[in-house]
Amino acid sequence: HVVESGGGSVHPGGSLTLSCTASGLTLDYYAIAWFRQAPGKEREGVSCVSSTGGSSDGAADYAAFVKGRFTISRDSAKNIVYLQMNNLQSEDTAVYYCAVGPWSSWSADNYDYWGQGTQVTVST
Repeated sequence: HVVESGGGSVHPGGSLTLSCTASGLTLDYYAIAWFRQAPGKEREGVSCVSSTGGSSDGAADYAAFVKGRFTISRDSAKNIVYLQMNNLQSEDTAVYYCAVGPWSSWSADNYDYWGQGTQVTVST
């Protein structure tokens, strides 16, 4: 059971931090990805991070359109994965989904567990 939280409405240039938590799953053992879907658009990958302790050991990757603005991180003690989003722009408006899977990938098909999504709205 994956749950996202932290969405909301902000002005352009603002920041939000999304959280992803899961019951029954130790997130450190899994790759985590954030996807988003804007109205009328296809779902797209935003960021992904590999599981900890493996050969990739928590390596993170970002889509080009968020690189330098978004940061994915883990809090192992709390079993939470965050997506810190800075300098948000109107084009970042979307429903953001957390996905949990066996390895880090930009393919949504890789992920076995999904949250219900959290709305992020950026407007003046």
